[in-house]
Amino acid sequence: MKKSLLLSVLLTTSIFAAACGGNDGNNDADPADNGNNGNNADVNNDGNDDGNDGNDTAQEDAPQGGTVTYGFTQPFAGLFDWAHYEGQDDSLALKIFNGDALVKTGDDLRPEPHLAHDWEWSDDNLTVTFHLEEGVMWHNGEELTAEDFEYAWEVIAHEDYTGPRVSNVNIIEGFEEYNSGDADSLSGVEIEDDYTISVTFNEAMPNAVDQLWTYPMPKAHLEHIDVADLEDADEIRREPVGLGAYQVSNIISGEQVEFEAFEDYWRGAPNLDGVVYKIIDGAQAAELLAQGEVDIIDLPPSQAVTLEGDDRVYLDDIEGLSYSYIGFKLGHWDGEQNVMDNEKFHSKELRHAFAHAIDRQGIIDSFSEGYGQVINAPESVISWAYPDESDLTQYEYDTERAKELLAEAGYEDQTGDGFVETPDGDEFTVNFMAMSGSDISEPRAQYIVQNLQDAGINASLQDGQLFEFNLFYDLVEEDDADIDLFMGAWGLAADPDPTGLWKSDDFWNFPRWVNEESDELIERGLSEEAFDDDYRREVYQEWHQLVNDELPLIPLNSPVDVYGIASDVGGVTVDIRDAITDPHLWYREQ
Repeated sequence: MKKSLLLSVLLTTSIFAAACGGNDGNNDADPADNGNNGNNADVNNDGNDDGNDGNDTAQEDAPQGGTVTYGFTQPFAGLFDWAHYEGQDDSLALKIFNGDALVKTGDDLRPEPHLAHDWEWSDDNLTVTFHLEEGVMWHNGEELTAEDFEYAWEVIAHEDYTGPRVSNVNIIEGFEEYNSGDADSLSGVEIEDDYTISVTFNEAMPNAVDQLWTYPMPKAHLEHIDVADLEDADEIRREPVGLGAYQVSNIISGEQVEFEAFEDYWRGAPNLDGVVYKIIDGAQAAELLAQGEVDIIDLPPSQAVTLEGDDRVYLDDIEGLSYSYIGFKLGHWDGEQNVMDNEKFHSKELRHAFAHAIDRQGIIDSFSEGYGQVINAPESVISWAYPDESDLTQYEYDTERAKELLAEAGYEDQTGDGFVETPDGDEFTVNFMAMSGSDISEPRAQYIVQNLQDAGINASLQDGQLFEFNLFYDLVEEDDADIDLFMGAWGLAADPDPTGLWKSDDFWNFPRWVNEESDELIERGLSEEAFDDDYRREVYQEWHQLVNDELPLIPLNSPVDVYGIASDVGGVTVDIRDAITDPHLWYREQ
């Protein structure tokens, strides 16, 4: 799998664009915003809609003109195509100029109409027919048609495709034949006319629309490029074409993207003249916001509190559809599947000891100003599938209990240096890998290292440092031999299907956990019986209990995201993933 920059990327239904490259440096991937592929729920916080009355079209009485700057704290890779991007760094820019998809996520985290104004299912639940909005224009003057969706699915299904979204199209009938070169098209895709397209799936699934890749690709702009060359093509990296409210006018690699208003946007011309997506120093995010260098940014709570009462900005917060974690490296990716061959963390009791050693509430209190909730399952607390915590082991912070479990697993201090040795008497050291990104990144990482040392575990920061976002994910993806523990986060799609992050053959299963019972439960969650929500919820409860016991990672918290917004900027809706819902409604007081 070719990678140019991971994520926040989110891959199957369960990930949003998989690792989140958040401002607190805590994030993992935005890998494959499966499911709704990055379409965020239209969540409004009380009193903060600033002119957004819920209508799709821009308000006629909103101030016109001006620009707004959206800030981020990690350099972007510049893969400005939904089918190829891997991180939140690129997805934020994509949402500004190309954020529309077949469906969007509703307040109940279920798919709602968007580019498809409606759809219907066949009686056997195998075929869905989408009816597209007419008059939706690409920035190159071409009209969006059903062929743009067919083209996107065929690119991802092609044997030469280099991106991470295969799990969103291999569910379509005819994928295997097309991928192997035995067919010229996907047999499960039928174009009835320019605005009507049907998709037949290999099997009936309760989350088929969530799982299906729902972003079109501008066929007229890209079809002359070989699929293998798309990722590096100028048409994606330097001259991308979208169908959003703003079109790309200038790209300064890794630093800034400038957008200008697209007057023919299908939901109404935007209020602003343009938008700037700007990369800034995360340690200065709050200061730069107050000074007017940026107008909208996701702030670490530690910085947000410094702006309370500042009339130059206002703060908005929302529970995020994501979670942070500390992962164990249990094995490696062999190119096709995960192999769990790292004996260092083979002992489940050892992993349990690590969980008790870490003060998870202390991390929230000390570095997130109390924003967030300790969790014991890899799921956001706002998901309808979040498990009943009473059925889960809580792994309370308890250094003495951690020491007891270490001893039970055979890890005791045999040399008197205060750190345990392995059951064979060998030195036991642990490299902890964390990401840079903000002023709290290093003290938080050192706090975790100290927690482990207090329990008798000889832990230290890998190479004595934190790692920049791109390098961090390069090493995690490649299963660098020095990694023992790593700290990350996942942004999630609306549907709770764990496929893409947790099956034995999922590349983004970064702990490299292989468990037959887990695979079976994940498959049951997509079975015919799972069309019953109660049945599906019970399956995911059982799956979470399994993960909670086996503990391939230590869930840390389900976060509360805090955004700072300039006081003279309105129309901004903060939602479960970012603050780029409906950017055509943004305005600036003149």
